[in-house]
Amino acid sequence: MTRRKLTADEIDLWQEVVKKAERLHPGAHSVPPALPLPKPKPTRHPVPRIDNFEIGSHSRQKPVKHDLKPAITDRLFKAPVQMDQKAFARMKRGKLRPEGKLDLHGMRVDSAHPALIRFILSAQASGKRLVLVVTGKGKDRDEPGPIPTPRGVLRHQVPQWLVLAPLAQAVLQVTPAHVSHGGAGAYYVYLRRTR
Repeated sequence: MTRRKLTADEIDLWQEVVKKAERLHPGAHSVPPALPLPKPKPTRHPVPRIDNFEIGSHSRQKPVKHDLKPAITDRLFKAPVQMDQKAFARMKRGKLRPEGKLDLHGMRVDSAHPALIRFILSAQASGKRLVLVVTGKGKDRDEPGPIPTPRGVLRHQVPQWLVLAPLAQAVLQVTPAHVSHGGAGAYYVYLRRTR
């Protein structure tokens, strides 16, 4: 249903009624409200061309997964190979026989570190190239707590000790041992030649 327009007489009559009427809320509208403006015409936006379109070009990249402390074996496997490639491949398959062995089972950190230093330096002085350091896999901790404790303290400490002084000058490569020589509970330590 369309509305008809008011005539000039009807508008004058309405103005007379407004002058004589008593306001319910004085001061609310001293001036009659303005008539609403007509709606603006919609503007046409140009359609983008699809010539340079590539799937996923504007997508957000996947968030990077933060691995604050990767497993010790992952770090050792990702380390660059410092020794001969053929000898390294034979060592990883368990084909090279270690010339010496140090067993750290049951030792505490304070006694294991000096024993490791003595063993590595004496093995290098005697001309040995490949030695085996057995740390064990470690026990599961019984106390569940908010701070996780790593399984096998020596298993995590020994590779770090081997890259620090005084052992860093003697050690060429550290790799987890083959299953036949202890697997995840032991490390092959390939020593540098003495000069």
